[in-house]
Amino acid sequence: MERMRIDKWLWAARFYKTRSLAADEVDRHRVQVNGDVVKPAREVKAGDLVQLRQGSDTRTVRVLGLSMQRGPAPVAQLLYQETEESIAAQAAARDQRRLAREPAHAIVQGRPTKRDRRHLDSARQVGWGARWSASVDDDGSGH
Repeated sequence: MERMRIDKWLWAARFYKTRSLAADEVDRHRVQVNGDVVKPAREVKAGDLVQLRQGSDTRTVRVLGLSMQRGPAPVAQLLYQETEESIAAQAAARDQRRLAREPAHAIVQGRPTKRDRRHLDSARQVGWGARWSASVDDDGSGH
């Protein structure tokens, strides 16, 4: 076996859980072989450079071997070698995510829950009403 389909190889190398997911990612142009956007039927061989995007990370790996079966993870890792640049970029991205979190991820989407609503109502009763005045010169007397 000298060549095999890129979607089968991505599945066998455990980059994607199913072959259809691998084919979908290739169809969405998230996988390149030797710098070219490819189709799922594109054949890869040992020595090819595969660039793929998983979530927000981009990985670049060199094909070392081919396998028609999906084996355990330690065996699948023998099918490729990640480039030094890719490893460094992943480490930098990991540090960036750890140090500077995306502010939108901290915001809970949607309406507050019943528990959150009760907490907000109890905080308003404690005395927030006087602090949220619309007037700068408001002395609280109503004039």
